[in-house]
Amino acid sequence: MAARRSLDSAYRMGVGVVGGLVVAVGLVTIPLPGPGWLTVIAGLFVLATEFMWAERLLEFTKRRVSAWTDWLGRQPVWVRLAVGLLTAVFVYGVLVVVLHLMGVPDWVPGWVPLWR
Repeated sequence: MAARRSLDSAYRMGVGVVGGLVVAVGLVTIPLPGPGWLTVIAGLFVLATEFMWAERLLEFTKRRVSAWTDWLGRQPVWVRLAVGLLTAVFVYGVLVVVLHLMGVPDWVPGWVPLWR
């Protein structure tokens, strides 16, 4: 493709649009329960196939995630449990706020402890 400049430019533009959309969706969904960060990283993988800045950002992200998991792995069990509990409380809080603002769907049973 590099030999055909117009095709190469269109391909790079397509990769940029698709990767940018995946990253944008990931950034919007970070505070929601689900794979927000995973979606951002997937978008960076797409962008890194064509853009050096995205490759550098992806490598930086890999190093930070690796450092975090290494640090957390060295901590006592109570610290890991506390981090897990705080994460669960945060996700539950975001879920409650989102459902409160958007409305709880009718298919959610009444016994589920959410604000209605």
